[in-house]
Amino acid sequence: MSREIDYGNLMHSAMRGLIRTVLQDVADKGLPGNHHFFITFDTNHPDAQLADWLRERYPGAMTVVMQHWYDNLDVEENGFGITLNFGDAPETLYIPYDAIETFVDPSVEFGLRFETAEDDDDDDAPTDDDDTEVTGETDAETPHASDGDVVSLDSFRKH
Repeated sequence: MSREIDYGNLMHSAMRGLIRTVLQDVADKGLPGNHHFFITFDTNHPDAQLADWLRERYPGAMTVVMQHWYDNLDVEENGFGITLNFGDAPETLYIPYDAIETFVDPSVEFGLRFETAEDDDDDDAPTDDDDTEVTGETDAETPHASDGDVVSLDSFRKH
C-alpha cells in the first residue's frame, strides 16, 4: 500500500490559513494603509450564509470588497462573518474559507486563486492558466485582479 503526500490540499489549507491570519489581524487592528480585499466566493457553498436576494443575484460566485466600510468582522476557524453595505443596505454574510475562489489585495499586488478538480475537468487543452505561478492573471468578476500575482496549484493536485 503506497501513500502519497497530497501537496495540493496541503497548499490550499496553508493559503486559507494565511487568509484567516490576515483577516484576524484586520479584525484586531483594522485595515492598514491602502490595503483592501476583493474576495470571490461560491454562493452555492452549503455553509455560505447570505441574503436570498444576493444568492439569486449572484447564482454561483460573488465578489465582495472589503475596503472603506465593513462591520462585525468575526473571524472563526472555518470561515468569517462580516457585514457589508449593498446600496445603503447592510447585509451580514458568512463566508467559509473553503468557499473562497479568489482573494486579492491589489494595494500590494497580491492574489490567491483556489482551483478545484471541476476547473481541471472543464479544460481539455492546456492553457496559460495551467502554469504553476501566473503573473497578471485576471478573474472577470474581480476588479483589479490583474494587478496581482496569482498562485495556481494545478501541478500539485492529485489526479
